[in-house]
Amino acid sequence: MRFAPLLFLVAAALTPTCTASAQTESTLQAFQDKEARLFEIGWRLARGNAPFCDVSRMAAGWLLHDASTYGDPAAVRTELGLHGDIGIQAVAEGSPAEQAGLRRNDTLQSVNEAMIEHFPVSDPSWERLRDIRTAIDTELGLSAPAIVGWQGAEGDLRGAELVPVAVCATQFELEPGSRRAVAEGSRVVIGDRFAGFAYDDDLLAAAVAHELAHNVLKHRKWLDENGRGRRNVRSTEKEADRLMPWLLANAGYDPASAVRFMQQWGPRHGGGLFRARSHDGWDERAAFIEAELPQIAAAMASGKADWSRAFTRELPAD
Repeated sequence: MRFAPLLFLVAAALTPTCTASAQTESTLQAFQDKEARLFEIGWRLARGNAPFCDVSRMAAGWLLHDASTYGDPAAVRTELGLHGDIGIQAVAEGSPAEQAGLRRNDTLQSVNEAMIEHFPVSDPSWERLRDIRTAIDTELGLSAPAIVGWQGAEGDLRGAELVPVAVCATQFELEPGSRRAVAEGSRVVIGDRFAGFAYDDDLLAAAVAHELAHNVLKHRKWLDENGRGRRNVRSTEKEADRLMPWLLANAGYDPASAVRFMQQWGPRHGGGLFRARSHDGWDERAAFIEAELPQIAAAMASGKADWSRAFTRELPAD
């Protein structure tokens, strides 16, 4: 599992700047802003497409982080107004967490009366947040309605019932110091230096949707079983391209943004998503995507674009 190294990288990347200086605030909060933007986009995609994903999970719509994993935990708690280590890094718009009243930089205190502070700081430090997330999703009860307690930035104690909802079973994670965008089966990892962050939300969502498409179509598993020759990789990339606008439509984004992303990204970037021979040319890819739009429009007339039934696979499905 690669979850641990990613958390370590986040802490290590921000360690030199976790002081009380204005530069620290700019660096830490800029990373938080970018992570919140990715989380919001990922939430919309995962929530909107949950009815059609083979594997889904119940989720609150919050992103947690642990101040103890940073180089100077006290400075991080002070800067973000936390009253403990486990803070709310981001809250998705319209999510159960937002509806319950949770906000960014609140401090999580309890779930169903189980106190979060009772989870001891671990060695390595990233294990505590992993254990808390696992516990919240299982024995603490966030797979069903749960009573959540938290503390606001002003120190006020609050509590509310939180009713989780189904999302596609993919996590969306920001990787510090990286320019990549990659799907890893159950995760979509986007580097904080990924050029797509310079685009508007619809275009960035298209890039994220491409990676989510790899996960929901189980491309990693298929390539493991069938090999990663150029033809196979090219086929999975074409299939992910074509599913992009379906995922966008169900998330409330303009499905044509997938075409615009390809047209804007393609001429400027010769590597990454567009490696020679393992992918079609960007103009061909834009054409593949555009060919899906009429069918998506017809499907959306009934409210949702059910790609689980209407999308034509390039590869044999499981």
